[in-house]
Amino acid sequence: MLGGVAALAGVIVLGPRIGRFRDGKPRTIPGHSLTLGALGVFILWFGWYGFNAGSTLAAVGADIATPAVTTTLAACGGAVGAMFTAWLITGKPDVGHTINGVLAGLVGITAGAASIGFGLAVVTGIVAGIIMVLAVMGIERIGLDDPVGAISVHGAAGLWGVLAVALFSADANLLDQVIGAAAIIAWAFVTSFIVFKAIDLAVGLRVGPDEERIGLDRSEHGGEAYPEFVFQEQLADPRALDPVGSNSH
Repeated sequence: MLGGVAALAGVIVLGPRIGRFRDGKPRTIPGHSLTLGALGVFILWFGWYGFNAGSTLAAVGADIATPAVTTTLAACGGAVGAMFTAWLITGKPDVGHTINGVLAGLVGITAGAASIGFGLAVVTGIVAGIIMVLAVMGIERIGLDDPVGAISVHGAAGLWGVLAVALFSADANLLDQVIGAAAIIAWAFVTSFIVFKAIDLAVGLRVGPDEERIGLDRSEHGGEAYPEFVFQEQLADPRALDPVGSNSH
């Protein structure tokens, strides 16, 4: 949740990407590879066992099976909740929302991984996935550009996870969780906003518009991470394929 709130501060200071909104309406800027995006989610999912089950600090004599199972169940629930929510709203079972739903489920169960039962872990994940999709759409509507969904996945689903501990386990009460969440939100937003704003005023937080359009792979490194995009640009402009400027071919 702290990371999601910090992301909110950064997004506000940085502003939206060029072309993200037109006439006040959001426009999708898709990532270059949904396949690699899905792979990244699975890698994160694998790593999640390290700080849910692994955070018991010792494998000998410790119950690492319960948090491992609840982590798995919540991730699956998050995918299902996000997929069906997107399906109901957009008419399509959007893959991007679905894989982000996995992360939302993982985020949602983290606080209660060792104290929430298996059945309620599924519920926690489903609700986290639903909240994530609604948060993504709500953030777009108010004109914020969150390219990777950090505010929704980590902030909104993280807040739900903090509250879910009190709702679904006997290890915490709701008032304590609300106070703790409010303290984290206030601290993280204020301090992050100050840091981002100071960087912006001191050296600048974002590149210029021309550099943003051509991409940092070109401007910073003098190369292309995704040469297929360059080839597509060349196909769109036949003159780029002709070194002597003739279109006779």
